[in-house]
Parts: sequence; structure tokens; C-alpha cells
Amino acid sequence: MTDTPAKKPIRTLFCCAVLQNFFDLPAADIGKVWAATGEMLKGIRDLPGVTVLGTLDDDETMVGTSPNGWPWTFYIMAEVPDRETVQAGCNLFRTIEVGEYRLWKYMRVEARLGRELVIPE
Repeated sequence: MTDTPAKKPIRTLFCCAVLQNFFDLPAADIGKVWAATGEMLKGIRDLPGVTVLGTLDDDETMVGTSPNGWPWTFYIMAEVPDRETVQAGCNLFRTIEVGEYRLWKYMRVEARLGRELVIPE
């Protein structure tokens, strides 16, 4: 019987952008989006096998919407067991409700998948 090597986790950077639709909301409706964002963050953290390594929020030095592509508004760096789990994390933007809409009306996500870059000693 041979030992099967342990599957290495996938290093994943969830890049998230706040869209203009969020900034167009009346002040009274912004709290609903923040509550949904918290649900999404907890949802990614709580996916089976996910270890969140860190987060970064650009909101103090970037004001307004994220243009297409770089820079993003906030980031979640995580170790994820497989591609399906990354897809489940991204799918939260499609399924979490904000009133009659979904979170993806107000934010977008792109996940970058790779491996840990080991710094030589």
C-alpha cells in the first residue's frame, strides 16, 4: 500500500470591487449592502477547508468605484482546498440577497489562483 501525498492547498486571492451602483444608493440603503458583504466574508471564511491568511481594504486611500481591473477595493488571501471551493466563494456574490437584488449588483469579484511562492532562506 502506498501513501498518497497530501493535496496542497490552492493559494487564492479574492479581488473584490465596489461598483457604482453602491455609490448611487440612498444613505438609508447602504447598511443592507454592508450586511450582505459581512455575510459574504463570513461565507468565504466558513467554506470547508478554507483558511483565510489575511485581508486588505483600500478604502482609506482609494475613494469611489474600482475601475475595470486594478486596483480593487478589497482583497481576501486564503488557502483553499480545491477549485470548486473557490467557485463556491465567488458564487456567494450571486446568491446573497440585498433586498430584491443580489450582492453582485453592488460588487464584483475575481479570484486569482496559484501556489505559495516560497522565499528562499
